Amino acid sequence: MKLHTFKGGIHPKEMKELSNKCPITPVFPKTKIVTIPVTMGGAPNTPVVKVGDLVAKGQIIANGDKFMNCPVHASISGKVKKIQNCVVTGNQEVPCIIIESDDSDRTEYLPPLDPFTCEVKDALERIKACGIVGMGGASFPAHVKLNPPEDKQIDYVLVNAAECEPYLTCDERTLQETPSKVIDGLAIILRLVGAKGIIALEDNKSYIQPLLQKEIDSKGYGDDISICLVKTKYPQGSEKFIVSACLGVEIPSAKLPADAGAIISNVGTVCAISDAFRLGMPLIERSLTISGGAVNNPCNIRVPVGTIVSDLIPDVFTLKDDEVVKVISGGPMMGFSMTTANFPIAKGTSGVTFLTAKETFLDKESQCIGCGKCVSTCAMHLSPVLIKRALEAENFDKARNFGLMDCIECGCCAFVCPADINLVQRFRLGKAVVRQQMMAKK
Repeated sequence: MKLHTFKGGIHPKEMKELSNKCPITPVFPKTKIVTIPVTMGGAPNTPVVKVGDLVAKGQIIANGDKFMNCPVHASISGKVKKIQNCVVTGNQEVPCIIIESDDSDRTEYLPPLDPFTCEVKDALERIKACGIVGMGGASFPAHVKLNPPEDKQIDYVLVNAAECEPYLTCDERTLQETPSKVIDGLAIILRLVGAKGIIALEDNKSYIQPLLQKEIDSKGYGDDISICLVKTKYPQGSEKFIVSACLGVEIPSAKLPADAGAIISNVGTVCAISDAFRLGMPLIERSLTISGGAVNNPCNIRVPVGTIVSDLIPDVFTLKDDEVVKVISGGPMMGFSMTTANFPIAKGTSGVTFLTAKETFLDKESQCIGCGKCVSTCAMHLSPVLIKRALEAENFDKARNFGLMDCIECGCCAFVCPADINLVQRFRLGKAVVRQQMMAKK
């Protein structure tokens, strides 16, 4: 089978072997407490419960009345202990609802719904009611993504099974362990948008292809769903490069995959959609990878949303305490460096990585020599060195002209930079300033 790919990118050490043989294991925090952010994708929510309330697993605890709102549910049954600001991924303090388990298993799920006979509007409402968002990191509301404007013709739904981030293997394990759920979730999406389905699988996971193909054939989806092997290269998992590799179409600047006739969905998201219809279960738990050189026992686990990472130590995994130099929510390329492990696992948390000094760069930046390595590596065909110079001169208009807002923050430029310049950090700060300027003009 031909391997599809894109121009640019890098080949960092994959480090998948640390955890890709570890089955996904359900675990529960030893404290029996979850800290659930009020908003995990979409418009800001407002709590609909108060301190002291008893809640059931699956009950809505925060919501809003806007189209972009995506409700948040209790991931355990118990009592609401506190509603307060807590540190989350990105080192921001946001409102969270803290629930303590009452050791019961009371649930408040929706009744099962047949996705192939119900009205499309009812199916979209079910996806919204279950609080399903993109689980690859962006956490965009699924009911919005699957209801594109009438002027957008969707021809393909692509399941992003590339999982190109080093260390992370929870999607790989999901594909192996529950291929039927993946195919079912994709088939439901295809029915809603009236398109063909493609599963984009990196060739380092090509051994999973027969499992998926067997499931596709047994369900009679051979004419509607296909598998596209893509070359193992970072950042193949970015939506722009999935579309480029699988469809040979380029998404225009400042546009979305829908403008190229495609919808992208993560492996975890399609499984959550299947559960929403078959079980009536909201998105209240997720699989993730715990890995890194500083972890004694890397693993793949499934936890209630809101589980504090540090509450899993040492019962679920242990650390080489004297070797941990960096804690990252996500993978090492696009994840967020955290000050501690005291942050909650959210709907979009695909992994937590504990790195040693040998696995990360701790040296100070040196002077840029204008070598151009960042230019030849950038998969977005930008000139990171010119964006950096414009930002240093505080010429934000020039930085935008050089493509600052088109940067996907994949980190390829920083990875190859011989001067160890923190380019992604600079670009994130530059984008924040530009967005503030745009809001001020509005």
